[in-house]
Amino acid sequence: MITLSGIAASPGIVFGQAFLYEVEKFKVRRHQISEENVAAEIAQFKEAVAKAKGEITRIRDNVANGMSKEYADIFSAHLLLLEDPFLIIEVTKKIKDEHKNVEYALWEVLEVLSKNFEDLEDEYIRERAIDIYDIGKKILYNLVERKRLGLEEIEPGSVIVAHNLTPSDTAQIDKSKVVAFVTEGGGPTSHTAILARALEIPAVVGLSNATLQVKDGDTLIVDGLRGIIVANPSQTKLEEYTQRKREFEAFEAGLAKLKDLPAQTQDRYRVEIAANVELIEEVSLAKEHGAEGIGLYRTEFLYLNRNELPSEEELFKTYQEAVETISPYPVIFRTLDLGGDKLPYHLEETGGQIESNPFLGLRAIRLCLQHPEIFKTQLRAILMTSKYGKVKLMIPMISNVEEVRKTKAILADVMKELEGRRILFDEKIELGIMIETPSAAMMADILAKEVDFFSIGTNDLIQYTLAVDRGNEQLAYLYRPSHPAILRLLKETIEAAHREGKWVGMCGEMASNPLFTVLLLGLGLDEFSMSGVSIPEIKEIIRSTTLGEAKELAQQAFTLSEADEVEELMRDRLSARFGHIIDMTKK
Repeated sequence: MITLSGIAASPGIVFGQAFLYEVEKFKVRRHQISEENVAAEIAQFKEAVAKAKGEITRIRDNVANGMSKEYADIFSAHLLLLEDPFLIIEVTKKIKDEHKNVEYALWEVLEVLSKNFEDLEDEYIRERAIDIYDIGKKILYNLVERKRLGLEEIEPGSVIVAHNLTPSDTAQIDKSKVVAFVTEGGGPTSHTAILARALEIPAVVGLSNATLQVKDGDTLIVDGLRGIIVANPSQTKLEEYTQRKREFEAFEAGLAKLKDLPAQTQDRYRVEIAANVELIEEVSLAKEHGAEGIGLYRTEFLYLNRNELPSEEELFKTYQEAVETISPYPVIFRTLDLGGDKLPYHLEETGGQIESNPFLGLRAIRLCLQHPEIFKTQLRAILMTSKYGKVKLMIPMISNVEEVRKTKAILADVMKELEGRRILFDEKIELGIMIETPSAAMMADILAKEVDFFSIGTNDLIQYTLAVDRGNEQLAYLYRPSHPAILRLLKETIEAAHREGKWVGMCGEMASNPLFTVLLLGLGLDEFSMSGVSIPEIKEIIRSTTLGEAKELAQQAFTLSEADEVEELMRDRLSARFGHIIDMTKK
């Protein structure tokens, strides 16, 4: 039995079988080929080599444009190595003389290289052999691409154990087969953690060396409440966690009674509770948990895992389904937030560049303004959907007022175009922006005059303000929503919007953390948006407090100078009444 501790990312306790997910895990099968198939196998090898050349050329050109010629020269050298006679001759010889299939022939050559290059005394030759091995793997990848172990091969009841999961990986996950995620990287606001909560799948992140200590098929207990996994548990441990699982399920069932009650304090101050979603199937789940709308519809997933852009018709149908499912409540569509950790392959292939710091690079509204035709297609689809229910538009990653004005100009063009096509839409559709950069928060008084609402994206706002990578598990201790600088930005943003008569929501993970619910109420937040599974406990806290109490707590928090002091204050004041929620949903 092995017990590992990481960061609790999505609540729940489950039991399952480990599925180690590695991108470079190959299934290389050996079989003999006939003499008549030798030419075809060699042709397949040459085709894979040519494909690898194309990939390396594209990477080299992107690096030359986005970084420096010095780095690009590394890939120029790799292109020369693709013509190295050793690799070509040895593989061809095994196919021709030994009648081995091309994948196995290449794999054998690479294995010989792998075993021998570490023993070479000449450093230059040793490094050259390593380069050949790496390039050979790229060719092998092309040859066995269709045979790679992928998430589509996962068995029901599996716990995915990975170094990390990209957004495109998680978009392939079949919830009916996956019971939990475990990753070595990531923090509580990493994309993997957010999606796990959205899908209501327990998750633990930041588990160092998990892929080395857990084996395929191991029985795992995943405790997403405390950030613990247990591999191959003893009978005593199984019984202990079976009891904990029952207690958590009873707690969740107790909160379900709040589903149809309003998020209203005891002194009748009303706020809105909405859900964050990114997959269409999450919309109905959000409604079941008592969501009064979709406060954040992440739209970028229709653009991932494909070679072509989605059509206007495809976008429209998906958005229409979301609007009709959540009706009579509203849907706030966040326009494309591609870039950062969500890479648009089709844009890469049409001129995109590798960025050295993508989270500060061409992402979200910056990318949309550089590709207005892609942006206009999405705006048309959202506007067309607006005649089927309450729809609002929200622009991510705003850092200056010029971006807002350019967006409004493009939106006006799209509206004129639809009018010309005699297509009905909501001409008074609300336009909001996300406040997730320090510059936007500091200019909230100016930006509030330009738009109809704000939604505070605390995940990025904290990351950018505190200069902390939110996906780096080694820096998780510095990622503090309770940092006094963050509280001041929140207060100033909310007050600036209210002075202009605009409402303010929050769709970052801070909105779903029960430790901060009363504080945010006291700051005047109008809407809380979160994963559907978090709605009942946040609603319970709101309904059990008063606005006067919340304002007094917020004022007291602003007298403190350290994040630890703020959190200690919250725990001292709230643990007596809400300790069971804070402990049970520990974030």
